Amino acid sequence: MHSKLKKNKNKKISPKSKVKTLKNASIGNKPGKSIERYELNKNFIFYDELKKLILKPSPSERLDMVSRINKIGKVKLAVIAGILLDDSNQNSDTADLLIVADAVDRARFTRLLKWIEANVGKEIKFALMDSEEFRYRSGMFDRFIRVLFDEPHEKLIEKIGI
Repeated sequence: MHSKLKKNKNKKISPKSKVKTLKNASIGNKPGKSIERYELNKNFIFYDELKKLILKPSPSERLDMVSRINKIGKVKLAVIAGILLDDSNQNSDTADLLIVADAVDRARFTRLLKWIEANVGKEIKFALMDSEEFRYRSGMFDRFIRVLFDEPHEKLIEKIGI
């Protein structure tokens, strides 16, 4: 990529690049009208920042997620990481979602996972544990817990005092 930038240093790298003009495409009731399509130029200098800005969930989406998580049981802790934070440098051992809850309704939990995966567009890695297991694992400095909290993460719900 760096060598391409040197060769084309007089060329302006814009955030969008024209792909193909589709001719004879049918758009609604206008057959034969040509359309232009654009896509984000991956060589654009602020490509990663622009992608994160566009894909970043809004505060209302976070509130919706918190509300749905709270409905699965007596939730003590909910942590998101990895794909749910759009962390491309994610450790492969890190879960995308950790929920510590007691009295979990498995059907609601399954619906929650399906909803999150549908919004993200990918399968997520998750961990669900009760309060006792979490206290035990964090008390013995379990590798899974340590790695999750060492990597970038966000606590959506925190009632456990960590």
